[in-house]
Amino acid sequence: MASITSEPSSPLPASSAPPTGLLQEIRQFWQQFFVAAFNPYRPELHYMRGPGPACAAKRRSSSSR
Repeated sequence: MASITSEPSSPLPASSAPPTGLLQEIRQFWQQFFVAAFNPYRPELHYMRGPGPACAAKRRSSSSR
């Protein structure tokens, strides 16, 4: 995941990388962003917990009556 900082990044030398490298990096960033942001799998929606200790205590107290 990308992080955003308030510090300016170091300037790139003019002849260090061709524009296609920069465009490729931008494309990869957005592709990873969309995969992470719009991933339809949400395990917390399907996670089911069993009865907890409060339920067990309530059951014990109601069965002793």
